[in-house]
Amino acid sequence: MIRTLSLLPAAALLAAALGAVTAATPAAAQIVGESVAYEIDGERFEGYVARNAALAGAQPVVVLVHDWDGLGTYERRRAEMLAELGYAAVAIDLYGEGVRPTDVEDKRAHSGALYQDRTRMRRLMTGGVAALVGEGMDGERMVAMGYCFGGAAVLELARSGAEAEGFVAFHGGLGTPGDQDYSAVTAPILILHGTADPVAPMSQVAELAGLMDAAGAAYTMELYGGVDHAFTVWGGERYHGGADLASWDAFTAFLEARF
Repeated sequence: MIRTLSLLPAAALLAAALGAVTAATPAAAQIVGESVAYEIDGERFEGYVARNAALAGAQPVVVLVHDWDGLGTYERRRAEMLAELGYAAVAIDLYGEGVRPTDVEDKRAHSGALYQDRTRMRRLMTGGVAALVGEGMDGERMVAMGYCFGGAAVLELARSGAEAEGFVAFHGGLGTPGDQDYSAVTAPILILHGTADPVAPMSQVAELAGLMDAAGAAYTMELYGGVDHAFTVWGGERYHGGADLASWDAFTAFLEARF
């Protein structure tokens, strides 16, 4: 299913969203967030885990994969927002402990290295999940999501046949290596994307839809008319409040449906 949305002014959506968040956040929430160091094949990484300690029972897991600048303040806050909704949020690290590139060439180098080594990308994702999913989490109920480079990584994880309840890409890279397809996907995919994204243009959106159709994969695409790349990144030049809030609403509805 593909939907293209014309968005309300950001101010109107923001007011509505703030009211919804206030109503949905548990009054007795005890949000606990912590950085967690772990190792994969002798290499050190540093993830972030956030959950509501006031909730009883094992919480469903949302795995978050960072943008091309590494796991930072943005991803940690998104993880805490998920914890506020009652999920155990696990933000994995694909670059290594202390590796958080700041200039464009460095970001391109680190993300590009993983694009060139898909086997390593998959190993770091599955290893990060195995290391960070722990007590108080229901690892049998898991959705993976990511932003930009992280969205591309999540689609890589989906194509690998990883077991999950769903896969979500926010303004992600949508290209598919020529030797891959979507025949091994185990769960529905949600694509949240702007139609004016120059990084992954509409030609790639159409190509992705064709590949998933050919494989019989279950997917939904929600397209935001005239919206650029990186539309969810607060304070960024491309930030679009309307698309940010609409995509978060679509994402949380997807989580509720899957869990």
